[in-house]
Order: sequence, then structure tokens, then C-alpha cells
Amino acid sequence: MSARRPQASLVALLHGPDQRGLVARAAGWIFQRGGNILHADQHRDDDAGVFFQRVEWQPPDGAAPAAEETAFLAFARAELKMHAVVTDSAHRPRIALFVSKASHCFHDFVLRWQAGEFPCEIVAVVSNHRELAAAARGYGLRFHHLPAGADGKAAAEARQLALLRRLQVELVVLARYMQVLSAGFLADLGRPVINIHHSFLPAFAGGRPYHQAHARGVKLIGATAHYATADLDEGPIIHQDVARVTHRHGVEDLVRKGRDLEKLVLAQAVQWHLENRVLVYGNKTVVFD
Repeated sequence: MSARRPQASLVALLHGPDQRGLVARAAGWIFQRGGNILHADQHRDDDAGVFFQRVEWQPPDGAAPAAEETAFLAFARAELKMHAVVTDSAHRPRIALFVSKASHCFHDFVLRWQAGEFPCEIVAVVSNHRELAAAARGYGLRFHHLPAGADGKAAAEARQLALLRRLQVELVVLARYMQVLSAGFLADLGRPVINIHHSFLPAFAGGRPYHQAHARGVKLIGATAHYATADLDEGPIIHQDVARVTHRHGVEDLVRKGRDLEKLVLAQAVQWHLENRVLVYGNKTVVFD
């Protein structure tokens, strides 16, 4: 006899002007409908007077998750005067991985996905080079070689957009994709894009950050996962980590240490996003525990 699958839950991310009783009113709404709260967390931006909350709950037995989502969104807008996004934990977003030649983030991400760490489906690997084609197919993933040809970058991005729309992609992960996505591409896509930058942003933005760091003689190097925006390397930061270095470390040492950071930081950021723990506010994020 197979084990019973756990009941799916709903997760709401809310933010809006702070007011008395927000936590109690949200919890009361869930209780009155027969739901069961599994986890709740909140944060207040004292400077802006904005309240943020993440609440996860199980709807009552027999309730349609889509109907509960719609009802909670209406309640949040009308009664709480807050912006809300509600997701179903049973939903597995469709992801496209964008890669170039570097393979470390790609392999680490796919192996974690195969091990069940990421509740998603990888529906495409997209690249401007062919180096990772055999590896992608070895994992059973569809590889799409879409370089910028003689017709230019705009035409290449149009081909990428057509593919992403056809596959109904909900999240793009840039696993060391060494091309800048245009503002028009990001606007037309209308879906989140997570990038891993091999630097502790905002320091050493742009190209060759490890060379920049070595030339500056820093004692810490880092990696940053952020949402891609039209402003290069300035999107809302999801996760960062650092490693210590000394004057004895050359550029290759920094690159080697940085690769480990990049893999870990990207994996953690995507996991938090898929678990609906990241609330974007302005150019910042609130990442709930």
C-alpha cells in the first residue's frame, strides 16, 4: 500500500501599509474557513511603515485550492488593503536554464533537481554555445542552441522568447549565462529571472570580477544571486555569501573558491524562490525563514 501524499498547502505573500490587527485578521480568516496554519512569519519596515507577511496554510478538506486562492486574494485586497500573491505548494513551476560555456552551476543545479531539492520542472536548457549540449541530453533535458547570428541580438532574443512562451516557462535561471538580457527581453518575458553574479554585489559589477578583486587586494570574495532587471547587476538581491582570501591567493584561486560560492548561492536563492519565501519590494527583497 502506497504512503498517503501530504495535503498540499497554500502560501500567501502580503505587503502593504502597517495597521493594527493584520496578523490576527489574516489568521482569523483562515480559521473561520476551516484551514490550518502551518507557518507564519512577518516583518515591519519601520522607516517606510510597511508590513510584510508570509503565511502558509492547509485549506479545509475538500476545498478547491484555486477557489481558496481567489477568496484569500479578495479578502486581502478588500479587508486588509494589502497586495497579495497566493501560490499552491503542489504546483511545480516550469523552469528554463540559460547557460554558456561554464558548467559548474549547471551541473550542480541539475543534480540537486534530480535529487528532489527543487520542486520544479526543467523544461529547457538554452545556450548561446554548444559546449553543454551533450551534458544536458545526458541528463535527459532538451537542449536549445540559440546564438546571436548574423541577424543580431534582437532576433536571437525573439527566438528565445518564442521558445519560452511555447514551453510556458515560469522562471528563467541564468546558470552563468554570459550574455546581458536586454530591457525589452525582460519586459516581454514578464517572468522572474534569477542570475548568479560572481561577485559580492555591488562591488566589482560587470565583467572579470575576480580579476578586479585580485587587483584590489580584497580579503573577501563573494557571489550574489539576484533578480535580473533592466539595470545590469542591480536587481533585487536574494542571497549572498563570501569566502576569505589572502595575499597568497592568485586569480585562479579566487576563481576556484568563487565557483563553490556560486553553486551554493544560486541553489539557495532558487530554492527560496520556489518555496515562495521571497517578497520583492522596490529594489529589495524580504526573504522569510
